[in-house]
Amino acid sequence: MFEHRDDLAALNEHLSLKDKIVCAHAVVKNKFPFIARIAVSIYDAETRVLKTYLHSSGDDNPLQNYQALLDDAPSLKEIIAKGQPRVVNNLVTFENSSHEHAKRIGRQGYAASYTMPMYQSGTFFGFLFFNSYEKDVFNEKVLSDIDIIGHMISLMIVNELQSLQAMTAAIRTTSHITHYRDPETGSHLDRMSRYSRVIARELAGKHQLNDDYIEHIFMFAPLHDIGKIAIPDHILLKPGTLDPQEAAIMRTHATRGREMIDEMIRNFGLDSLSDINVLRNIAQFHHEAVNGSGYPEGRQQNAIPLEARIVAVADVFDALTTRRPYKEAWSNEQAIATLQKMAGEQLDADCVAALIANMEEIRCIQEKFAGNEYG
Repeated sequence: MFEHRDDLAALNEHLSLKDKIVCAHAVVKNKFPFIARIAVSIYDAETRVLKTYLHSSGDDNPLQNYQALLDDAPSLKEIIAKGQPRVVNNLVTFENSSHEHAKRIGRQGYAASYTMPMYQSGTFFGFLFFNSYEKDVFNEKVLSDIDIIGHMISLMIVNELQSLQAMTAAIRTTSHITHYRDPETGSHLDRMSRYSRVIARELAGKHQLNDDYIEHIFMFAPLHDIGKIAIPDHILLKPGTLDPQEAAIMRTHATRGREMIDEMIRNFGLDSLSDINVLRNIAQFHHEAVNGSGYPEGRQQNAIPLEARIVAVADVFDALTTRRPYKEAWSNEQAIATLQKMAGEQLDADCVAALIANMEEIRCIQEKFAGNEYG
């Protein structure tokens, strides 16, 4: 009665999305050994950027930390236009392509691919790729089986993204309702989260950062100051300098934020989410200083989680370059000079250098998410 073995039983366990995709790949590979890699890219509709996210193939990852404008990938745009998956049984078709992603795939040696567009309630949100080192392998019989696995993976991704979006939306909405007059909302969060992603991507080589970690920094950065919900308006919105007692209360927002995040994670059942500690660390430690003068714990250097160091630089840079009711916006040059003075003292020097090295992309983000006159 119980002789049958469910090959996908591991999906019932408390696994991260990454591990579930690896599990699904193992099952596919048992039946179709030529499937060397399953990879996921997700789409940022606001910037029209397609970003690598997850993959199942260990070190076999030619597109690590890669992003590109969808407009610069006409073959992928055609998939969306047709609303249908694409089979390429001989990738020699793209061997003369000028696009970086095609060149990397070619250098890796993949000979065939199957690309599925992914949709959430009819809205495109990314691609699922099946790659093979053998050509002419994706026939109708193979594709009918792979389609089932592909849609299953797509649903797992949708489920995780929806849970994340629901949690972040709940937190951000509560924040906006509670402190509607707080200028550090809206476009500030759009900019600083993308600055954080730029910094993380620049540091990826040195720190061996994978794509899902980088994407989670981008997703979680807007929640860095969620603890301010617990700060009274007469302190949070005070136009002048805080007195010592008020400053002490303001500093509690980091610990309060961590407590709120923990409760939200429990309520939304997200304990198994890959990199969920990234969210906790950003909320709790983004005001730590590398010289130990920060709060809430006075941590120093590498004792401060990297994600918190990254978000700190992004947050300070946007605060300096944005107009506030009590100050004018600084120029990028003025802000950079200040960051360089803070590097190695309050701010992580590598994170500062990473932002400065990508000022062209930073300026594009500023133009795209200019916001209102107060940021």
